[in-house]
Amino acid sequence: MILISYDISSNKKRTRFAKYLSKFGHRLQFSVFEIDNGPSVLINIVTDINNKFAKDFEQCDSVYIFQMSKTCQIQRFGYARNENKDLIIID
Repeated sequence: MILISYDISSNKKRTRFAKYLSKFGHRLQFSVFEIDNGPSVLINIVTDINNKFAKDFEQCDSVYIFQMSKTCQIQRFGYARNENKDLIIID
């Protein structure tokens, strides 16, 4: 499972990004999507973020991608790239 959380300041960009993510999964909260697909879908999403969305991000915009597995890898985009805080998940 993949969780994608975002904070995008522009309504137009935020709506465009949400519509894009809705192709792959469903919305858990206003700016959080759950995606139940494999690694190839994740690669496509990351590629599209880098090629279609990242260039338009403002300094305050951020996107987090949480790969929910034993390794729990996190990918950050936009302002979130500057943060180096650990995430702790408690079962």
